[in-house]
Amino acid sequence: MRLDLRLRRRSLWACALGFGAYAVLIVLLYPSFRGDRSLDRLAEGNPTMAALFGLSGSLTSPAGWLNANLYANVVPLFALLLSIGYGAAAVAGQNEEEHLGLIAALPVSRTSLMLQKQAALAVVSIPVAGVTYVAVLAGRTVGLRLAVAPLTSASAGVVLLAYDFGVLALALGCLTGSRGLSLGVASALAAASYLMSSLAGVVDWLHDLRHLSPIYWSVGQDQIVKGLAPGSFAALVIAGVLLSSVAVWAFRRLDLR
Repeated sequence: MRLDLRLRRRSLWACALGFGAYAVLIVLLYPSFRGDRSLDRLAEGNPTMAALFGLSGSLTSPAGWLNANLYANVVPLFALLLSIGYGAAAVAGQNEEEHLGLIAALPVSRTSLMLQKQAALAVVSIPVAGVTYVAVLAGRTVGLRLAVAPLTSASAGVVLLAYDFGVLALALGCLTGSRGLSLGVASALAAASYLMSSLAGVVDWLHDLRHLSPIYWSVGQDQIVKGLAPGSFAALVIAGVLLSSVAVWAFRRLDLR
């Protein structure tokens, strides 16, 4: 676990600092746009575009501003970039580079190795949601006020979302041994999940399918105001546990190099 995190420490720090700066900028810009009603008219005039970018309600309200610029799109996107990237590299990538066999030769069981990689994945899933949460809480000083409990649960939902897609890439890497395939399939499923969640309000045949989307469970229901629903939380946790179990099973059968 420490080895994997150490190898990725620079990218994690860089992403956390860079995304934290972006989140702070979005928060600081809010007072300048708070009274601009033209933004609301723009969203009302094009509901399909508004849905695609996660715009809901008044764009100049605290919740509308944060959903449009952070939680409905950018935050899950960057969290998924980190977690899927690590998930694809942690087993399939290291095996393709012929490093994983050296680690597996240590007196540690394969189950322990996989559980430690999943623990590292959980850490990788935190930075983007964490720095955004801190930046939004700091936004109270400029009039950007949201209830703390829903915001906290929504941030936890982003972490769980990132872990689920990351462990999906990890499991695919264990099953196929291909970093490119696991990265591509997990990314494609994440993109499909986003479209199912964001366009469900304007595309009739997607309306019922939105309940199959992990992104809908995590950020697609205005969670920063309503909080993460118990059913959505349970679905995210169960998906993570099932995929983690598949990854352990597949890793114990993978031919290592």
